[in-house]
Amino acid sequence: MAPDPDRYGPRGYHRREVFSWALYDWGNSAFATTVMAAFFPIFLGEYWITDGQTNSTFVLGNANGLSSLLIVLSAPILGAIADRCGARKRFLAFFAFLGALMTALLYVVSKGHWELAALLFVVAAFGFSGANVFYDSLLVAVARTDKRDIVSALGYSMGYIGGAILFSVNVLMTLHPDWFGLRDAAHAVRVSFVTVAVWWAVFTLPVLLWVREPPTREKLAGWAAIRAGFRELGETLAHIRQLKHVATFLVAYWLYIDGVDTIVRMAVDYGRQLGFGTNDLITALLITNAIGFPATLIYGRVAERVGAKTGILFAIAVYTVTTALAYFMSSTMHFYMLAIVIGLVQGGVQALSRSLYSRMIPQEKSAEFFGFYNMLGKFAAVIGPIMVGWVSVLSGSPRLAILSVIVLFIAGGTLLLRVPEPTDAS
Repeated sequence: MAPDPDRYGPRGYHRREVFSWALYDWGNSAFATTVMAAFFPIFLGEYWITDGQTNSTFVLGNANGLSSLLIVLSAPILGAIADRCGARKRFLAFFAFLGALMTALLYVVSKGHWELAALLFVVAAFGFSGANVFYDSLLVAVARTDKRDIVSALGYSMGYIGGAILFSVNVLMTLHPDWFGLRDAAHAVRVSFVTVAVWWAVFTLPVLLWVREPPTREKLAGWAAIRAGFRELGETLAHIRQLKHVATFLVAYWLYIDGVDTIVRMAVDYGRQLGFGTNDLITALLITNAIGFPATLIYGRVAERVGAKTGILFAIAVYTVTTALAYFMSSTMHFYMLAIVIGLVQGGVQALSRSLYSRMIPQEKSAEFFGFYNMLGKFAAVIGPIMVGWVSVLSGSPRLAILSVIVLFIAGGTLLLRVPEPTDAS
């Protein structure tokens, strides 16, 4: 049973639902920015790893890869179960609060204990990615198909500004810990993990309170929902094989989003390996977020005119050129320039991928199909960071490690060319 078009109203969406949905991106992006992209990679190499022997790039790559592997193994079946028991919001809440709790617990990890820090990060990142399966699937509940490009872009743009606001405060805490009654910069970073957890948890509440659960054919509970979930998982696999354009898109997405996620997760560590200072790396992240907020909204508007597929292909081309230029990077000014370019397209490629896919799938199975969507995205993220980590260890060159990502953009873009742009329908 497809969602009733009347549920969206004459505008194709209800403002309170859309804003409540987008606020979750505002909240969880604090984890992506402050923890995943900035403080955890820096703190791992400069605070938790103290033996002088352990390779931080190797640890970071494997931690990111393991968290993604957990999503690969669980996302499709969890999505199928959520569809059958009408529990997208309950699953979202579980994973979001799990991630927030593990993030807060990073505060208690003392200097030199990188193993515990890595374990908590793996579970926190698992919660982050798991919640996104159900958050993404709720896009079909808050916007009509012809409005999903701009609504999806709104979510990512809200994420940029929300993440940047808290990140700016966290950076100020590390630069001037005395202003906040903190002992030193290390104490400020540890407190920052707690602020991220609280921010994430608080801004999860609007989507739970004010976004309506999409309709289901038949609500099941307990073991009946689990059995039905496994049964529908098999049916969906067969369905995906029949929907060749969906299967082709998923493989293309698997490849190019691997490159995007790897750049997001490993860029700060790459800059640190090249000898750039912590303040320079943080400044670059702030630049990316500041530009990403308006750029993603603009990207969504442009996509309504030229099509989501064209917008994604343009972003892939930009990433390909930028990754090649990163190999030759030698100064902080180069790092800032690349941060600007990434900020222009990063939110766009993520938002348009989500909205394009939402128009290609059966609406009543959105959580299940988005389970596959996130599974492939995270399965790619298993390979990408681990690949960068191993190339770094085997070659001794962080430049070759980052350059290895470029093949994923080329392969993904080539496959995407074969995917037809879906027509909009309510």
